[in-house]
Amino acid sequence: LQHYFIQSNLSIMSWQKLLGSCAAVGAASLGVYKMKNNHLFAGTAEQKPLPEIRSEQSLVKKHLTQEKWDQLSGIKTKTSGFTLEQAIATAIQFDNQQCGIYAGDHDSYIDFAPLFDLVIQDYHGIDANATHTSDMDPEKIQGNVHPDAPVHSVRIRVGRSFEGFGLSPGITRDQRLELEGLLKKAFSTFTGDLAGDYYPLLGMEESVRQQLVDDHFLFVSGDPNLIVAGMERDWPEGRGIFHNKDKTFLVWVNEEDQTRIISMQKGGDVKAVFERLSRAIKAVQDSVKAESGKDFLFDPKYGYIHSCPTNLGTGMRASVHIDLPGWTAEGTDALRERCEQLKLQPRGTRGESGGQTGCTYDISNKHRLGYSEVELVQCMIDGVNTLFAEDMELQKKHAK
Repeated sequence: LQHYFIQSNLSIMSWQKLLGSCAAVGAASLGVYKMKNNHLFAGTAEQKPLPEIRSEQSLVKKHLTQEKWDQLSGIKTKTSGFTLEQAIATAIQFDNQQCGIYAGDHDSYIDFAPLFDLVIQDYHGIDANATHTSDMDPEKIQGNVHPDAPVHSVRIRVGRSFEGFGLSPGITRDQRLELEGLLKKAFSTFTGDLAGDYYPLLGMEESVRQQLVDDHFLFVSGDPNLIVAGMERDWPEGRGIFHNKDKTFLVWVNEEDQTRIISMQKGGDVKAVFERLSRAIKAVQDSVKAESGKDFLFDPKYGYIHSCPTNLGTGMRASVHIDLPGWTAEGTDALRERCEQLKLQPRGTRGESGGQTGCTYDISNKHRLGYSEVELVQCMIDGVNTLFAEDMELQKKHAK
């Protein structure tokens, strides 16, 4: 060990962590721990042939070579024992994946970096030396959505994960239950407009379940992607929903991410929704850290860590539901093209794959990584105001 310490140029802190890890598993188990780029991982998995990637258009298919498979497929991560084969399970099983890879823990992004880095850079359009900056200061938001804009509601959500726990595809049962316990304690400390109740999915009464369905708050099982990726193991144990009394602040516990923190309200006051979100995130972070010493997982390069690499960075989706009859008459293809120019993403109000009805659209920021939260919310506000002004002109055009 002393020889390895000298040869690898480990810092004193890293050396102490290594000794602590060795002590934790016992001297007899020391041989299963390996070092790579000064990072400790759990050891080796069974070496298997490169599997067939059914998602031919996926970024996994594009970037996973035989050489990378041979290099990475034998690794098991330290936090949750996750393997590369588990990470790319959806690309193996399905033929419709865009990325086709999930992380089982923060270690996955380090241990499988030769693949993850290429997928992330390709998807987000960043270079290898990019860094990420977070900024949740609502005072920096300039203006708001125009008061005359026909906005039905505003919703802003982020994902957040905590140190020491696997991410949803790899988290162990014990880790999931421990994390739920920490979050339940955190929720009990909330005061003022953030105060509310936690509703565990396990053993939920039918009346509570129906109310959450009616409020469109409930997340459910059965998503094929989440099942294959390993995110619905031990369902519904360790999962639940918190919401405040006004139903303007929610936290989803142990769904696709460890937490999804959501702020929303009727009308178009984006700044108020963002201000509440900023306070809510800090309340969750501070409470869990005070109880356990565990902080949010944040990487200087990739920002806040999520199970899906598409959500890295802010993990933020800031959206409004707005009527755009002029753009509807102009055509959805034209709207998509304009939103692309404005760095926005249009959807139907039934979600990403739910289709479009009428002239009401869900308009949100397109990017997650490489921009701060303030920048993305500002982009959404400015873009929505632009679409609204243009919609008024398009209504006149198509009324002729």
